[in-house]
Amino acid sequence: MVEDTLSIARMTEAFLTQAGYEVDHVETGRGCLAALESDLPDAVLLDVRLPDISGLEVLAHIRRAELPVVVIVATAYGSIGMAVEAMQAGADDFLVKPFNADRLKVTLANALERFSLKTQVQTLKEDFGRATFHGFIGSSLAMQSVYRIVQAAGPTGATVFVTGESGTGKELAAEALHRQSKRANGPFVAINCGAIPHGLMESEIFGHVKGAFTGAVAARDGAARRADGGTLFLDEICEMEPALQTKLLRFLQTGTYMRVGGEVLEKVDARIVCATNRDPLKEVEEGRFREDLYYRLHVIPLHLPALRERDGDVLEIARSLLARFSAQEGKAFEGFTPEAEDLLLRYPWPGNVRQLQNVVLNAVVLNDGPLVAAEMLPPPVNSRGSLPGQVNRATLPPLRAVDNGGAGARSEAGTEAIKPLWQVERDAIEAAITAFDGNIPRAAAALGISASTIYRKKAAWEAGETEAVGA
Repeated sequence: MVEDTLSIARMTEAFLTQAGYEVDHVETGRGCLAALESDLPDAVLLDVRLPDISGLEVLAHIRRAELPVVVIVATAYGSIGMAVEAMQAGADDFLVKPFNADRLKVTLANALERFSLKTQVQTLKEDFGRATFHGFIGSSLAMQSVYRIVQAAGPTGATVFVTGESGTGKELAAEALHRQSKRANGPFVAINCGAIPHGLMESEIFGHVKGAFTGAVAARDGAARRADGGTLFLDEICEMEPALQTKLLRFLQTGTYMRVGGEVLEKVDARIVCATNRDPLKEVEEGRFREDLYYRLHVIPLHLPALRERDGDVLEIARSLLARFSAQEGKAFEGFTPEAEDLLLRYPWPGNVRQLQNVVLNAVVLNDGPLVAAEMLPPPVNSRGSLPGQVNRATLPPLRAVDNGGAGARSEAGTEAIKPLWQVERDAIEAAITAFDGNIPRAAAALGISASTIYRKKAAWEAGETEAVGA
């Protein structure tokens, strides 16, 4: 309470004390400012005419500083105009002197309730109405749930298991968890377990000593050591072979590991975030993933919804990508035509956000204009034709006869021999990579598979595996 007339101050203090409020009384505007710096109250009952500075100046200071307090201005009957001015300046309510106890209590209680509701609404808007969050774009309810889990789990040290289809942003979720954590200033190290040959995976995670295997000409730190004090993200965790799963479980339980070829236990402090595009519980049930490791990793589950499940997020993401790619490529695109937006909304996006990125980039690179029209969108989003660089049947090599030693299907008159399925798959993948000038992520999106699948298959082909890869 800021009041310089002692009799009014004592009466008002008695009213408020009887109503259950704790009251601090100051007589000047500067006294009020000093009190606000030391202890912030729930409300300020502010007289306008003060002996040093105007109550309106005090009000202006409170609002400039965005202090979360209710301000009720008290003024004499002949100064109603000043009360109106105070309301326009940000006061929550006003009282005209002299006022009785009931009027004071009702005014203060109503102002505090309105302020509480306003605060709750603002919190809800921040929690449920975010259009962006640590690199994610989208204000759908499905994504608000993701944001809340990341915000809640980020500051903890708990292991997070991220699931979702390829292209939904699992690594982006891991980075968001890292940035939300107390380890944000530490390293973020990502390993794709599906893109590294099984024989090298242990060394990639735990490192090796010199001479541990052919080609190990020097000791090397693994991802675990590089992530010390930060976050280690293991993508496509279900691709990890069983023997290494055992060692990973020991690492999670003890924080210690041994380099390949080493004899000394090393200890690091790294938070683990893992991800997969498979159903991890099904992998456990079918014996491909250790049950004890699953439960050790599956502390906080985080499922990323597919793009088709995210309401209108596709347009928010597409517009953001269009702005970024237009600036990147020196184009002048400003948006999409209604027809193009309708196509984007109706397409099911099996490749999720990664596929949407490729579609928008394709349209930007191959076209010009202020708006992206429907015909500028490549197939299969726009099925009316094919644009350069888009993988379709015409870009794939024709089937060729192969010798199956008499055991396979044989050519008949006017037909071609059937090739082994693994060879058909390899030809399709290599054709897609060629069509996109070696860009494997874009080739994968066009084929509707994960980039890690292509990396894994290429590694197997280079190792001499054939039929087993396509099986």
